[in-house]
Amino acid sequence: MSQISRPYPLALTSEGQRVKIVSLRAGRGLERRLLSMGLTVGSVVEVIARQPGGAIVVGYQDTRIALGAGMAHKIAVMSCEDT
Repeated sequence: MSQISRPYPLALTSEGQRVKIVSLRAGRGLERRLLSMGLTVGSVVEVIARQPGGAIVVGYQDTRIALGAGMAHKIAVMSCEDT
């Protein structure tokens, strides 16, 4: 029987992992900022690097985007294998 996984914060994703954004748990200002960077529900991103303070760098299309730990915690993702 297959295991059903739940969305988890982008901040908990490992380097090299590809994940799909399933929801944005952010206020209007942060949501608008994420959308302007192209990070929308349904986008598939790859974690390029994780910093000790919780910051994360993701690759999306041909762009690298740095996100602070707070922002990364407000983006819910699922592994591409689970979607």
